[in-house]
Amino acid sequence: MISFLWNILLLSLAVFLVARIMPGIHLKGFGTAVVVAIVYSLINYLVGWLLLLITLPAVIITFGLFKFVINAFLLWITDKLIDDFEIKGFGITLIAAFFITIADSILKWIF
Repeated sequence: MISFLWNILLLSLAVFLVARIMPGIHLKGFGTAVVVAIVYSLINYLVGWLLLLITLPAVIITFGLFKFVINAFLLWITDKLIDDFEIKGFGITLIAAFFITIADSILKWIF
């Protein structure tokens, strides 16, 4: 449970930082980043594995890079579910998913 909460906190920080840096992403505050992290994690847990399984050939052919498209799709769904979180356009969503994944990985590596 502590590990899950720690991961949510780090993902929240990654979402918050990317939203502050990237134009085209509106985030009301850090509390919203926590909600985004929780919703995104739940969506990823519930359907992320299925999307990965369905798109496995594309993931293999692109050496795993297609996972950023899956993450962008999950982030887009999260955007549609949360009013205080808005990303303008799928291109920005794809770039945001890339940077959130990188930032989250770096934060987990540091901490």
